Amino acid sequence: MCYHLAQLNIGKARDTMESAVMKEFADGLEPINTLAEQSAGFVWRLKDESGNATNIHYFDDPNMLVNLSVWEDVESLKGFMFKTHHMDFLKQRKRWFEPERLDTYVLWWIPAGHLPEIPEALARLTQLREQGTSASAFTFSQVYPKPTE
Repeated sequence: MCYHLAQLNIGKARDTMESAVMKEFADGLEPINTLAEQSAGFVWRLKDESGNATNIHYFDDPNMLVNLSVWEDVESLKGFMFKTHHMDFLKQRKRWFEPERLDTYVLWWIPAGHLPEIPEALARLTQLREQGTSASAFTFSQVYPKPTE
């Protein structure tokens, strides 16, 4: 069986996407999302009809944003995140998002073809927060290999 890497990250925006505080972030979403979709190893990302995920409100707080995607492997996701213009956005995260003491992202392996949904992804994040890293919920600091089944 072939496996892909799923990733979830969440964050509470400092203000609404229409605000001056979030303008630079909001303006950069389309180019960053396009860059992701054109990156080697990209498989899928959660988005609505407009092409982004910021309008998908899963939490009661509309400023809590969700990013969920699937990649062929860890190296592909790392390449996009840390070796493209996306890195410039990561460096500015504190300008746009409230600080969080708990983990805000999680990685896990899924069977190729499976598209994770938000409840599944949040369960993985909760598992990571409560039990630490494991083969079913991990971070870049302790990556687990693809299952060998």
